[in-house]
Amino acid sequence: MTLRKGANPTRPGHPRCTFSVLYVLIFVVMASAGCGVPGEPVPPSPPIPMPVTDLSATQLGDGVLLTFTLPSKSTHNEKLTTTPTLEILRGSIRPDGLPDTRSLHVVDTVPGSVLGSYIQAGKVQFLERYAAEQMRGRPAQTAVFGVRTRVNERKTSANSNTVVLSLYPVPAPINTLQAHVTEKSIDLSWTAPTETSAGEPLPGGVSFFVYRGEIDPASEAAAEKDLHAAVWKAPSLQIGTTTTTEYQDTGFDWGKTYVYTLRSAISMNGVLLQSGDSRPVILTPKDIFPPAAPEDLVSAVLPGTRPETRVVDLSWAINLETDLAGYRVYRSERENERGQLLTPNLLPSPAYRDSDVASGARYWYTVTAVDRAGNESTGSAELLVEIP
Repeated sequence: MTLRKGANPTRPGHPRCTFSVLYVLIFVVMASAGCGVPGEPVPPSPPIPMPVTDLSATQLGDGVLLTFTLPSKSTHNEKLTTTPTLEILRGSIRPDGLPDTRSLHVVDTVPGSVLGSYIQAGKVQFLERYAAEQMRGRPAQTAVFGVRTRVNERKTSANSNTVVLSLYPVPAPINTLQAHVTEKSIDLSWTAPTETSAGEPLPGGVSFFVYRGEIDPASEAAAEKDLHAAVWKAPSLQIGTTTTTEYQDTGFDWGKTYVYTLRSAISMNGVLLQSGDSRPVILTPKDIFPPAAPEDLVSAVLPGTRPETRVVDLSWAINLETDLAGYRVYRSERENERGQLLTPNLLPSPAYRDSDVASGARYWYTVTAVDRAGNESTGSAELLVEIP
């Protein structure tokens, strides 16, 4: 295009000016739209769990039982969608006896995928173990403990509160725990330890703590291999203390699956020190014990509702079993034979009327008791009844 002499190409309305303005507008639109190519998405920043603030530590056997509440929210007060991984920290104390926080370092890691199995009564209970050889001497050592959590390798929470603990030698764990089910109790027995876990002579004054928990029967096979694989219906709690090597648990229920463990304990410098858990005993007590045989069976032959007929009224002493379901009555025409069952349905009370008797006949009656588990007692003493 040829410009006329004196024409101003920058004047509005001039063809070159119009073309320039159009070009600028197209550039601005394309720039603002990114030329139709979307930008790369920016991944969200991984959450940082809130720090643990209620860490406590006690010695349990050759280890330290760490107890705390697992954080459920991030530092931005957002709910954590996964169980965080646990990092256990251990350090030393300064010469002045205070915790040296700079010495804290990671000594153990528990993945979030398994951390849930260590939660009881709403709190994590994790046992950080020591080698038995480290427990020699009194005390063996003093250490500082802390924990922190993370949901991402790069973003860990702040350290928890620190706990200082002195570790002492403890009795060796008991591996001889046995259980025997009786009608009224589950009898536990074991052999008392004579050495510490490090092989040193054990001082006198040993006592024993008995623990019992209830698990889902479906998880019993897994619990036999690894107790942390059990599905707990009731946590393991202390149910008794004894200074002997026997204990009777009378507060159990038939059909529940129980886990029994045992710890021995000694006192050291005013501190009660418990051993590690014994080998667990897992059992489901079954009621195979029948009630006592009914006693004091008596009879009365009375006139029937029709002329020249008779009925036999039987009664006996009531059984005292708390799980009694009822009674059965048997009749025989021969001595020392149980004979015919007259009561297909259990009798709730200790009485029965037999109206199907023949004149001049002789009958031998026996009564049994049945509990709710279906166990039937032996028969009562036979009772001979003669019909006139």
